[in-house]
Amino acid sequence: MGKYFGTDGFRGEANIYLTVEHAFMIGRYLGWYYGKEHKCRIVIGKDTRRSSYMFEYALAAGITASGADAYLLHVTTTPSVSYIVRTDSFDCGIMISASHNPYYDNGIKLINSRGEKMSESIISDIEDYIDGKIGEIPMAVRENIGRTVDYAAGRNRYTGYIISLAKNSYRGVKVGLDSSNGSTWMLAKNIFDTLGAETYVIGNTPDGLNINMGCGSTHIENLRKFVVENHLDIGFAFDGDADRCLAVCENGEVLTGDHILYVCGKYMKNEGKLSKNTVVSTVMSNMGLYKALEAENIVSVKTDVGDKYVYEAMKNEGYSLGGEESGHIIFSKYASTGDGLITAIKLMEVYLDKKLPASKLSDGFVRYPQLTLNIKVLDKDTVLSDPEVLSEKQRAEEMLKDNGRVLLRKSGTEPVVRVMVEAKSDVLCVETANKIADLIKSKYEVK
Repeated sequence: MGKYFGTDGFRGEANIYLTVEHAFMIGRYLGWYYGKEHKCRIVIGKDTRRSSYMFEYALAAGITASGADAYLLHVTTTPSVSYIVRTDSFDCGIMISASHNPYYDNGIKLINSRGEKMSESIISDIEDYIDGKIGEIPMAVRENIGRTVDYAAGRNRYTGYIISLAKNSYRGVKVGLDSSNGSTWMLAKNIFDTLGAETYVIGNTPDGLNINMGCGSTHIENLRKFVVENHLDIGFAFDGDADRCLAVCENGEVLTGDHILYVCGKYMKNEGKLSKNTVVSTVMSNMGLYKALEAENIVSVKTDVGDKYVYEAMKNEGYSLGGEESGHIIFSKYASTGDGLITAIKLMEVYLDKKLPASKLSDGFVRYPQLTLNIKVLDKDTVLSDPEVLSEKQRAEEMLKDNGRVLLRKSGTEPVVRVMVEAKSDVLCVETANKIADLIKSKYEVK
């Protein structure tokens, strides 16, 4: 991670940590860097936050001032930007979103011409430019000044692509959708309506200030209640920029990202579509996933936390399925990033082919009790190298043995250290996590 960009872009409170000046300079650098030898084309998408419009205009101003053209997808999903960059031959793409964060935060995610997260070397150069370590970039003049182009057609083309991935008609299926007052507030319903579903929607009234507020994949309790009260067959909840998806069964049970990896991995194996018989997950996935995959003779590969690392492992080894417990699921045949809408479409495929209630799809997966505690600190690296903290972690691991595990890690987007514990009982899970967290709090917590 760099000074400004974490594992998922440059993210922070709008005009406090991430400012319009930052956005302008990012646009300036990208327009100049990619436009050295030809007329550069950069596509921009945004979510529904009020500040997204401000950052969109600042980025476009920087891009065009450097002589490149800025194409605006307007309100759309992160995966759609990735798709359009790749299929419409853009030099790079930008998504303005802080994903699942509250409305007052925002972020800038950079995507390369292959629809993947931008290389660390370019991001490092952008940070140097922001900090004044790179000389001034020339302004375009006269006929070389760039232009801004409405590109809503690209978003429509992405919608058509998602619809084309569905193998079945959804006629007769009652589907609930929680769009988190974010990027899918129109897309999700349009897609499921087109496929014939009887669609029920919440979280689809964005006002710029209510994205992720008590809705979406980070507040799955709302969709659980909605599905049960309306006697729906299945439900899907997205986050603010729709690179995540969680599902809810007819009885209100939640299918986490780990459940989805298990359900789709088993289905793809039986269909002969699971490359190298392997599912990729992160170290934060539940122990129950690893044991359930092993019972199905499916290999599990673990990466560092972040869909970026999941995708890198998939790309390097040719794996077809990977993801995170949070709902970032990557089907590499169809996308180069986590895509909540593709996840929903692929899970619907399993549901319709198996002709089982949604609650029966994950039979065989027993989730271990898991607890993650977040502690706000000043220096994450100091906490994670503290001998006393490490000794307490080792003591807990020896006590749990093969019936649980402890993971300490720093957030890639916040000044937070996470303590994650899994154990065979809720009581043991809570006791173990609290003991380690209390030690960290006593020495390092920032109130």
